[in-house]
Amino acid sequence: MVSQIYKKLDGWPAIVVGVLALAGIAYFGFHTYRNIEVEKTNLLAELETAREGNYSLLQQVRERERIIDSFNAQISKISGTVGTLEKLAATDEELLKKYSKIYFLNENYAPTKLTEIDPKFIYTNSKNTQIHTDVWPHLKKLFEDAREDGVELLSASAFRSFDTQSSLKSSYVFTYGTGANTFSADQGYSEHQLGTSLDFTTPASGTALLQANDPGYKWLLENAHDYGFILSYPAGNSYYKFEPWHWRFVGRDLATDLHDAGKNFYDLDQREIDTYLIKLFD
Repeated sequence: MVSQIYKKLDGWPAIVVGVLALAGIAYFGFHTYRNIEVEKTNLLAELETAREGNYSLLQQVRERERIIDSFNAQISKISGTVGTLEKLAATDEELLKKYSKIYFLNENYAPTKLTEIDPKFIYTNSKNTQIHTDVWPHLKKLFEDAREDGVELLSASAFRSFDTQSSLKSSYVFTYGTGANTFSADQGYSEHQLGTSLDFTTPASGTALLQANDPGYKWLLENAHDYGFILSYPAGNSYYKFEPWHWRFVGRDLATDLHDAGKNFYDLDQREIDTYLIKLFD
């Protein structure tokens, strides 16, 4: 274009030609700049539209993620509830019931699983040597740890059937008369029938039942809750006389909470006790 202009202006004064050439170049540059500005404006508009579209898409993605997370939480909650119900269905609800002249245990009741206590932890000539199978690991650990601390605890009597308790109570009544009711439960009301309770003693106690002045009793007071055991009939209870030898497995969580709060198992409402059933053998 510039060369054509030069041909047409051939013979004109040089200054005029120069001015016209510069004007042509300026016009060409301005026209090109305008085109670039228009393209730039269009490109920015497209970018803004794309940005808004991407933001909208991002919002949609986040909303979908929120919905999915909500569904996952609900599914997890439902799964947990189902698991809890399955566990409760497989756990004998009788194991945390309050007995002792309050709740009658059917004469046909017996634990679904019983295990023989290791003979090295049995008191001489003891005849009731079985414990609930799920309690045994906890009891075995209690025996072993006590011995590491220099205390030789032994089982004097563990699971007793309805008939066994009936015979035992009859013999006590024959010997002690009505006084037997202060320390022996009638058949169907004994914690021993659950298979989760036992009477302790030690060789040093000199008796078939653990006494309050025995170091073994002190050790149990301080440590039994760590293994899930509680003293069923402490001093001052309203059911039987103080029995330092009689301990019951109620699970570590409940035993620990009772120990820490200084409460007795029979002080609690049954509904509160029932909440611990799901964690009984944990």
